[in-house]
Amino acid sequence: MELPSESMSSLQIDSSAAGDESKAAVSKKAAKKEAAKAEKLRRQQEAAAAAAAAAAAAEEADPLSDNYGDVPLSEIQSKAVSGRSWTPVVQLGPELKDRRVLVRGRLHTSRAVSKNMLFIVLREKGFTVQCILTVKADLVSKQMVKFASGLSKESILDVEGLITVPENPITGATQQVELQVRMIHCISRAFPTLPINIEDAARSEADIERAEKAGEKLVRVGQDTRLNYRVLDIRTPANAGIFRIQSQVSNKFKDFLLSEGFIEIHTPKLIGGSSEGGSAVFKLDYKGQPACLAQSPQLYKQMAICGDFGRVFEVGPVFRAEDSYTHRHLCEFTGLDVEMEIKEHYSEVMDIVDRLFVQLFDHLKQNCDKELEAIGRQYPFEPLKYLPKTLRLTFQEGVQMLKEAGVEIDPQGDLNTESERKLGQLVRQKYDTDFYILHRYPLAVRPFYTMPCFDDPAYSNSFDVFIRGEEIISGAQRVHVPELLSARAEACGINVDTVSSYIDSFRYGAPPHGGFGVGLERVVMLSCALNNIRKTSLFPRDPQRLFP
Repeated sequence: MELPSESMSSLQIDSSAAGDESKAAVSKKAAKKEAAKAEKLRRQQEAAAAAAAAAAAAEEADPLSDNYGDVPLSEIQSKAVSGRSWTPVVQLGPELKDRRVLVRGRLHTSRAVSKNMLFIVLREKGFTVQCILTVKADLVSKQMVKFASGLSKESILDVEGLITVPENPITGATQQVELQVRMIHCISRAFPTLPINIEDAARSEADIERAEKAGEKLVRVGQDTRLNYRVLDIRTPANAGIFRIQSQVSNKFKDFLLSEGFIEIHTPKLIGGSSEGGSAVFKLDYKGQPACLAQSPQLYKQMAICGDFGRVFEVGPVFRAEDSYTHRHLCEFTGLDVEMEIKEHYSEVMDIVDRLFVQLFDHLKQNCDKELEAIGRQYPFEPLKYLPKTLRLTFQEGVQMLKEAGVEIDPQGDLNTESERKLGQLVRQKYDTDFYILHRYPLAVRPFYTMPCFDDPAYSNSFDVFIRGEEIISGAQRVHVPELLSARAEACGINVDTVSSYIDSFRYGAPPHGGFGVGLERVVMLSCALNNIRKTSLFPRDPQRLFP
């Protein structure tokens, strides 16, 4: 039965009203829910604000608040000179017991024992000291311990406290004392997460292998990762030792030569042509002229001899564009170069090499024991063996030793890497030395400016020097007679016109002379028996690396 239209309308109205009431109920419920959420949020915000206020009040109430905290920028903008004195970490020893000292270093490690006690290790230039914060009335507050526990590793801190000497040896730091902290201020905060951890970068391969055998997985930091983040990598104790030894080698090189009457010179690194007669040079545009980076100061140090300087040396960059990816080659290295007049015999140059390196090795042994120890902990090696008077063998004698050991060598050829290493082993066994000189090389394997031997033109007045079976020095008497120099260039297939300026420098009267060159990085690498020259180059440049 149909309902009247009036009844239909009435039902529609009733239905609509019911829907509105339902919606209103839902809206009211949602509003109450939102209001409850808002109230909860308000209470949380009030609680957080109250907590912050309480914390701020507590900080303000801390009577020791001046003894810790971040140093504001204004204080480190050379604002004033306080007259305070900082003690280097390396000097912290038992003789300073009960003394109050101020030290600056990086936060190496941090270990909280409780809210009232914190151990930190402070590191400076590879040396470390253990510092202890213990809550004590009027000395160290809980807030101070909390502040120190929140500092990130590698942050730079000023720490002041009393030196104490524990009964038992300290295994987690180099210094055998502890610092009872009374003040701690952060000079510079490091990012909380570092691309590499110093502890990982300082770990030896032996430590990693022992952990693996025990079922523990330790991080192994690869060479590329180290070089990508070199600024962190060089903070390890081993690297601190490597580059301090490198500094000692460079300084001793200079000191010795100055004492022998040499003059330090500085030659151009931008030149108009190859300094070694080869093609492996870095070419560049020099104000519209073709130029290249110097492969060697060879020409200029010889010109200095022709200028009556008598004896010269240089410490400077050398550039080689060879595509060499070996463990001992770089595209840029630090050259230690020497040139000197010869009175009678090229052995005078070898005499300088002999005395220079024996004194250098003596110096490192006597003055760099801590650095050598730090290197040895990460990269274990046997101390270098050398004689008071350096062993000298002729090239023919070296070839004979190899032949007797079953290694066939072309008597008119050069030694390859494997034969050099084998000869180094044979020399060590027979003469008990890792350092020796091999001279009278075949002329065919030496540069065109090398003087031939007087008694056999197939050989030359040249020499190489070896450490642990690897070559570190090439040296020789130079050809100073223009006519012979031109003939030698032609014999080596060199266009005389391309080296005419070099030859012309000897036309005004040139004394007999000779010299040698050595790579600083290679000397350090082989002295410490490291397996890659990139370990001894601060920011290495090889065919694949131009950054950082």
